Amino acid sequence: MPRRLTHPSLLPAVPVQETPRRPLGLGVHVQRIQTDDLVVTDHRLVLAHGREAARQDPETAALLGYRPFAPLTLQAAAALLAALHAPDELTEMGMRTARHLTRTTAATQHRASVILEVGDEATEGD
Repeated sequence: MPRRLTHPSLLPAVPVQETPRRPLGLGVHVQRIQTDDLVVTDHRLVLAHGREAARQDPETAALLGYRPFAPLTLQAAAALLAALHAPDELTEMGMRTARHLTRTTAATQHRASVILEVGDEATEGD
């Protein structure tokens, strides 16, 4: 026997299922980069402290291309010291801060980035 179909108007009402609301996706990505421009004021001090730093942290020194059997270049010594020490410590090691720059960027997926750069020039007395 064929099954009879019921007219949709005669069917019981089905409660509407609410779809869960997703939180508003702000998706803001903020990045702050601080840069210190340093100047070597005493290359002998930089090399001496750099050699000591290379002995104490050979893995980091190796990332700069330093090998125990090769002399440490002034550039590698300065980079190693800058990587391992705070700017105020570098003054005693033959370097000084020439400029400090902070760059802050905020962006969403739907809008252009907002960029703020704040910098200061260090004076000779610093």
